[in-house]
Amino acid sequence: MEVEGTSPDRILVVEDETNVAEVMRARMESFGYEVCDIVSSGKKALSAMERCHPDIVIMDIKIKGDMDGIECAGRIRAKFDVPIIYLTSFTDEKLLQRAQATEPFGYIIKPYEAKQLHIALKMALYQHRQDRDRRKLVADLKDDLEKVKKLSGFLPICSCCKKIRNATGYWEQVEAYIKKNSEAEFTHGICPECAQKLYPEVFKNSKT
Repeated sequence: MEVEGTSPDRILVVEDETNVAEVMRARMESFGYEVCDIVSSGKKALSAMERCHPDIVIMDIKIKGDMDGIECAGRIRAKFDVPIIYLTSFTDEKLLQRAQATEPFGYIIKPYEAKQLHIALKMALYQHRQDRDRRKLVADLKDDLEKVKKLSGFLPICSCCKKIRNATGYWEQVEAYIKKNSEAEFTHGICPECAQKLYPEVFKNSKT
């Protein structure tokens, strides 16, 4: 659905009945969606996925071609991160089990109310985006953990110059190494021992 300042969500309709698909297009466009394509077979649906990059797919189970809508949905889910809603007249238990295996975001029985489909689309798009954000958060956390792990264990450090040997065999300053392999930031100061070496006159005067 279109929100002010954003482009409308794009829908791919996979439906072998042209009149049904065109009615669906008109209804969805009235709710602010963009129907980027209408196709009647699984083969055309897979091609349309590459071509028009929809945000969501409405899939009938009985479609033209060698594969039915469930097989087509499975192939789409395996290759594209896009939610699918089944819109069909089939309620057979075996078909439902097959459809469930493709992890759809909805299953609507024909005949349907336009508002019902609109709500299903909104919920599916919201849920999918929440899932995607959670997956990204988990991936980011894993990356951060990997960065922390890089600094665990034994670090080869020179006893004289205090440089650290990195994974490629080069020796780096401690500051550069830690900055490259962690999220740590440095603040610079002078410790008391170094301060005495650098400014002996100050410390000498303070003792008198």
